[in-house]
Amino acid sequence: MTEATRESMEYDVVIVGAGPAGLSAAIRLKQLDPELSVVLLEKGSEVGAHILSGAVLDPCGLDALIPDWKEKGAPLATQVSEDRFLLLGPAGHIRVPNWPMPRLMNNHGNYIVSMANVCRWMAEQAEALGVEIFPGMSCSELVWGEDGTVKGVVAGEFGITAEGEKGPNYEPGMELLGKYVMLAEGARGSLSKQVIARHGLDKDAEPQKYGLGMKEIWEIRPENHKLGQVTHTMGWPLGKNAGGGSFMYHLEGNQVFIGFVVHLNYENPHLFPYMEFQRFKHHPEIAKVLEGGKRVAYGARAITEGGWQSLPKLTFPGGALLGCSAGMVNVPRIKGNHNAMLSGKAAAEAAVEALKAGREGDELTAYETAVRSGPIAADLKKVRNVKPLWSGFGLTASLAFGGLDMWVSELTGWNPLGTLKHGKTDAEATGRAHRYEPIEYPKPDGVLSFDRLTNVSFSFTNHDEDQPSHLKLKDPTIPVRWTLPKYAEPAQRYCPAGVYEIIEGDDGPRFQINAQNCVHCKTCDIKDPAQNIVWCTPQGGGGPNYPNM
Repeated sequence: MTEATRESMEYDVVIVGAGPAGLSAAIRLKQLDPELSVVLLEKGSEVGAHILSGAVLDPCGLDALIPDWKEKGAPLATQVSEDRFLLLGPAGHIRVPNWPMPRLMNNHGNYIVSMANVCRWMAEQAEALGVEIFPGMSCSELVWGEDGTVKGVVAGEFGITAEGEKGPNYEPGMELLGKYVMLAEGARGSLSKQVIARHGLDKDAEPQKYGLGMKEIWEIRPENHKLGQVTHTMGWPLGKNAGGGSFMYHLEGNQVFIGFVVHLNYENPHLFPYMEFQRFKHHPEIAKVLEGGKRVAYGARAITEGGWQSLPKLTFPGGALLGCSAGMVNVPRIKGNHNAMLSGKAAAEAAVEALKAGREGDELTAYETAVRSGPIAADLKKVRNVKPLWSGFGLTASLAFGGLDMWVSELTGWNPLGTLKHGKTDAEATGRAHRYEPIEYPKPDGVLSFDRLTNVSFSFTNHDEDQPSHLKLKDPTIPVRWTLPKYAEPAQRYCPAGVYEIIEGDDGPRFQINAQNCVHCKTCDIKDPAQNIVWCTPQGGGGPNYPNM
């Protein structure tokens, strides 16, 4: 395929990703200087289509960005009324009292929200200020300067066929060039990954850690609904097989958000995260809420969990990493949206300062300083040892010593355990299959639990089938030749959308990729033991179409 000649457009700032970080940056840029030209590119078919989050929102980020958000009609309707923490066993539970919990774990004043709808509202605020927002515009590559400066992105390339040729409707896309480029792609962003590698932004950081978050929306019986109730659980069904836990949030309209997070540093390659989620819903404490209800939506997304010690350098020549492109989730709180908003605001303020000084294409060092010395640092430093404690010593140690570490840090600003390391990447943590027993999972009953492909239909995922697979193998022989015999090819199980299969044929097993099922969670790019799978952006607005996740 010959190199295309592309037209280009120039802006003051180019932003990739219309999540809370990217939208906050766009809004703040125009608040500070209405004359700036700002473009925001979103790979989803519309803003919010690819947004999946719990979510209990700490409004501090929104307070800082748009103080009058209530008057402007932000979709924050349900304030948390009750916090519950449960330790589950196979048939029962123990409620952990709220009083010994560090104050930062208290959800008083927070809101149960659909972040997809919050982002749609934020997009309206951004457009009212003059931000140009282009949904359905996948950014397929970066535009580099000879010195490694990021000059812009290539967006909107369409019409490449499944064979990799230019089809009759081929469009080469455009180069959108900016004096600064902000990457706000969320966890494991494909362009962010390239920038981090090229500039070694993570050389002084611990490996980034991840969880796989799966979520369903249910409409339940009115008598089972408790508006504003927030429940988090730990323990069963994961036990010692993996770290993780669940959430169940009661919001307006007799709906509940029910979700399950599995930390991706689990060792047993036979673990099946999706089936752990489905099994979890049969616990008596959960089943009694869902009984008689119906599931109306499903989705999945990787979550950054490395925290403070895994933050890479946030700036590079020509731009910055925002929100979960860098990894700003507070793991014990299961919250990152507030930090994403704060990071977008801080990046915008640094960019405006630089542009007013006549600068462009350099590093926004003021942004790095703001993150590492401001409210984001204060939020992440307090909890920095919870994840490594959980990974290294299990749930009990995490609750006891992690709780103590958080309490002391909150009261004194000092972490008695210092800063613990994460060690291995999640891919390296995967153990050899022969060392572990396979796990038997009950068959989904079609009432509370569902098979993957049925649930994927409730993510409304769609990809144009006449395009190259956006899931690339560095070496096509590795899945059958290496990963299957050594690790029982865990891609069959860790993918929450049934994208990967081992098909037995007359000539032996073959590895099949059903890319059309992909919900863009990025788990394969993270967990594959050989790091042989590379997630790339598909053409157009392909992927899930979440209505209000």
